[in-house]
Amino acid sequence: MVFRSLIRTFAPMRHVFTLLIPLIMTLNGHAATKIKYPGGKHYMYRLTLTDKHDSPYRLEHPTRWLSPKSIERRQRQGLKLDSTDLPVSPKYLRVIRLQRGIDIIGKSRWNNTVLILTRDTTEVDVIKQLPFISKAELVWLSPDSIDKRPRLEKFHDEFNSWDSVEQERYGLGKEQIEMLNGHRLHELRLTGKGMTIAVLDGGFMNVNRIPTFAHIKIDGIRDFVWHNPLMPHPGQGDERLFYETDHGTRVLSAMAANTPEVLTGTAPDAHYWLIRCEDQLTEQPVEQDYWAMAAELADSAGVDVINSSLGYHAFDQPHRSLEYKELDGQSTLISRTASMLARKGIVLVNSAGNTGMGPWKKICVPADAHEILTVGAINPEGQNAPFSSIGPTQDGRVKPDLMSIGSPATLISGRGTIVRDMGTSFSTPVVCGLVACLWQSFPHMSATDIISLIRKTSDNYQTPNNIYGYGKPDFWRAYMMGKLESEEVKSEE
Repeated sequence: MVFRSLIRTFAPMRHVFTLLIPLIMTLNGHAATKIKYPGGKHYMYRLTLTDKHDSPYRLEHPTRWLSPKSIERRQRQGLKLDSTDLPVSPKYLRVIRLQRGIDIIGKSRWNNTVLILTRDTTEVDVIKQLPFISKAELVWLSPDSIDKRPRLEKFHDEFNSWDSVEQERYGLGKEQIEMLNGHRLHELRLTGKGMTIAVLDGGFMNVNRIPTFAHIKIDGIRDFVWHNPLMPHPGQGDERLFYETDHGTRVLSAMAANTPEVLTGTAPDAHYWLIRCEDQLTEQPVEQDYWAMAAELADSAGVDVINSSLGYHAFDQPHRSLEYKELDGQSTLISRTASMLARKGIVLVNSAGNTGMGPWKKICVPADAHEILTVGAINPEGQNAPFSSIGPTQDGRVKPDLMSIGSPATLISGRGTIVRDMGTSFSTPVVCGLVACLWQSFPHMSATDIISLIRKTSDNYQTPNNIYGYGKPDFWRAYMMGKLESEEVKSEE
């Protein structure tokens, strides 16, 4: 559940990283209560397929499943399509659908997997015998009961007078942007224009109703979390994400807010996709599948940068929680997927996690992925926040990559109010928006170029460690170095 993260610092940590959550858990004076999960037992399995044979899709004709914007992004960076880009074989999907008692919930072309739902596990024993199925893993089962929480639906139409700073463009968010020299990019009108950011989260409460978000360029929304049709919900279809937690609302505000003297985010002129892939009811491996589907949607839509303030390491029974040895960027489905993103031309900016004060302490997946920017949290004095998860990865890579203010950050809540909240969830979008602004200036650079440029212009690049990583990024320095490198390339040509 999005709201449960850092309240339980010394308990197994949840996935979405927020600190000041007790307020949300007791909205309107009501505490969470348990209710029986409706409809009896349901099970989800991840089917891994052996191949992509008997498919009508060909790499020579990618417009059948990728948008022109996605194809252009690859071409601009000199990236070729490969077999992972091909969709799952339609023939295999048809055979799976013919199996009694089986529903297909989703699929991942990059991992060649299919997510199925059933109420009879004996049917899975049958489906495992199909010649194109190499593995069937239980990734979700319905709980006996769930927390029923009052929903945060009311919001304020305007900010309080004390939430503004007269004649200050960034309002109360000035410090978190200026610490990274992001304001210098904005002075050059590098505000994310022409860039698209996907926000992967657990919900975006009231983003469709709060006036300060009315200006945001939202290209699309999608909810990948399976919804039990027997459970009442105020939203319909993908719009359910506007009735869930306001964690994503807060994350989005750090980038997209544009209310001068109150809060201006790091990429106010970017376009956005809002994608829900986090199930608040339970903590189970299926959320890795939802995340993978969300990342692939972002790819096919032509997104440039992904913000993911999500992470996993401990799962509900009967699933096995992760072990340190799996933090190698490849052992888990979610991190394998994240490690592909740069090769598809996308920069992933992912929160490190808030496990620093608990028994786990380390980064969570997919923060261990290769060629991404993993972000930890610091306070306004530049000191590491004690809750911020540490590295390195199991194979010895530096993590986190970067540090930004998250102890606390200034945000807009689902109530439409200014809040100060703590967690790597919120240091991450501050960085993510500026990544888009920097890349706006150097469209010829690849995702790996941008990642490298930001790392090597951070303040601890020469002596990285497993707490502070490469340090605090300096986006003005990155811009100047990028400009110099671009001029050198032109002169050589």
